Amino acid sequence: MRIGLIRHGKTDWNALGKIQGQTDIPLNTEGIRQAQALARRLVHEPMKWDAVISSDLKRALQTAEILAGALGIPLLAPDERLRERFYGKVEGTTEQERLQRWGTEWKQQALDQETDDALRSRALSFVEEAAAAVPAKQLLVVTHGSLLAQLLQAMCSELTDKPIHNLSFSIMEREASGWTPLLHNCTLHLERVQH
Repeated sequence: MRIGLIRHGKTDWNALGKIQGQTDIPLNTEGIRQAQALARRLVHEPMKWDAVISSDLKRALQTAEILAGALGIPLLAPDERLRERFYGKVEGTTEQERLQRWGTEWKQQALDQETDDALRSRALSFVEEAAAAVPAKQLLVVTHGSLLAQLLQAMCSELTDKPIHNLSFSIMEREASGWTPLLHNCTLHLERVQH
């Protein structure tokens, strides 16, 4: 089985540096163009995908719809386990606002945020269920940056822990001993997108 892991396209809140979490923000014009750029890339690559699934948040679902339409593959019902981390009090704030309210150590404060362990657990439950249900399937999964960072580390601890870019593309292949990365956080398809 291969899973293509994709972060949704850009939103207005991404552009403003606001943490979205589970706040349901749609793609902006640039985010739509980014999704179309990945769709063009996937249409022309030799690896073929059987279906696409996403989080139920608009920005991920819109990205998945664009990919499914371009590739002519089924769009599966969204899965809540693919939602972004719940950020609690931090959702909707910019970095400047976070520093003013909670100081430089805001990431270490609880602030009602979902923990790394809880986030990894729900993301892995989705991946393990998908792998068991359709072991031969090549599945595209559209989700969110913080979830992807935790999931990729959980699937393969050798991967560097770095920010996951909007519309980045990673591919993980299931082997007997676990998951092997074939591609990680790739945004080559965005180099052709006009800003």
